[in-house]
Amino acid sequence: MYDAPAPQLTEAELRALDAQYCSWGDTVHYLAQPKFFETCEGSYMYDAEGRAYLDLQMWYSTVNFGYRNPRLNAVAHHQLDTLPQIASSHLHREKVELAALIARDAEAKFGAKGRVHFNVGGAQAVEDSLKLVRNASGGKSRMLAFQGSYHGRTLGASSITSSYRYRRRYGHFGDRAHFVEFPYAFRGPKGMSKEEYGEKIVADFARLFESEFHGAYDLKAQESEFAAFYVEPVQGTGGYVVPPLNFFKNLKAVLDQYGIMLAVDEVQMGMYRTGKLWAIEHFGVQPDVMIFGKSVTNGLNPLSGIWAKEAFINPTVFPPGSTHSTFNANPMGTSVALETLRMAMDSDYERSVPEKGAHFLEGLKDLQKRWPQIGDVDGLGLALRCELCETDGFTPDKALMDRMVAEGLKGDLDVDGKKMGLILNVGGYHKNVITLAPSLNITYEEIDLALKLLDTLLRRCVTT
Repeated sequence: MYDAPAPQLTEAELRALDAQYCSWGDTVHYLAQPKFFETCEGSYMYDAEGRAYLDLQMWYSTVNFGYRNPRLNAVAHHQLDTLPQIASSHLHREKVELAALIARDAEAKFGAKGRVHFNVGGAQAVEDSLKLVRNASGGKSRMLAFQGSYHGRTLGASSITSSYRYRRRYGHFGDRAHFVEFPYAFRGPKGMSKEEYGEKIVADFARLFESEFHGAYDLKAQESEFAAFYVEPVQGTGGYVVPPLNFFKNLKAVLDQYGIMLAVDEVQMGMYRTGKLWAIEHFGVQPDVMIFGKSVTNGLNPLSGIWAKEAFINPTVFPPGSTHSTFNANPMGTSVALETLRMAMDSDYERSVPEKGAHFLEGLKDLQKRWPQIGDVDGLGLALRCELCETDGFTPDKALMDRMVAEGLKGDLDVDGKKMGLILNVGGYHKNVITLAPSLNITYEEIDLALKLLDTLLRRCVTT
């Protein structure tokens, strides 16, 4: 007997249920009326009326390869029909082949043999890495990280994330990291080049180890208090801040001198977001640990992981059971991730992403010339920033940022006689930066459309 489907709830009914039964402890309710969407395709989300919203944040740089990517969706469907579930105490082909592909690629690029360990989310992989570096350093719990850093909101990950608001209610897991200044050139010292600023930060950091009274190094034992320095090659939530290209090489020289590991967080900037598989490749250094997630499955099934050098992760030092998640190397995630990497490596993203990024950045610079409220634009590949300020071009204007986000989601922006919406993401130290992470498959026509939509939003939202 056929049972008719239950009638579909109206948006008003859904909002009433959300108000009564959903936790608001996640990030949805930053807006008073979060937007409902019905479907998606390529670079667009669609509401119940079928209106298109050009998405310039793609699930926080998770859907790098476009919504409903046919090749990746086909693999997910195939895996669902073959081996969708398996206990993590067993092996399956996709896990092994994916780990081998990542490890071999890292060995070719970084000149170091390593292994890959999986989990289900970026913060969970950061937690696993904290265990690994503590173990490798003899149990040291003190870490280094940057001001403006974001590594997740679990207890351990929030201890190396610089925002106090993520820790305020919950205390600390072990020691809070020591946070080092990041070369945020737009808000750095006046009269100093980006490169000079980076060199100054490294020199100031190195002075922590000159004397035992700086509290970071025991000169007699020749041992640092810190186990690892956690870095994002390009700061993500901090506002897509791009450091000078010589910065990490200079920093790594100091870390190597004092026996401190370099842990690179690629969760947001990996998978060709910057034009390289891993963003750290731009900077010419060898990580000791590398963390990945988000777009490794194009958002289809949660999967994350860490790559680490053999000395830190081989079974004699990191034995079975060192960490565990029921879903850590799930076959749905690993199969899609394997196909994502194969597809990306077969494609020409190392050429197309920098070229599209340069075109987009040139358009942002043109907007900057016409709008004094745009204080800074910058980018690496298709990780782009547009910092909104007051008319002096420097004082942060969070209110303008908030207005633009809300107005973009109304879906009534008129461009070339067509009504549509624009999805933006908020970032930056002052929450006044549009962090742009479009699909890597975005077309030049869509980039030009994005620039028109941004211009339209500015005309609507800038108060005179």
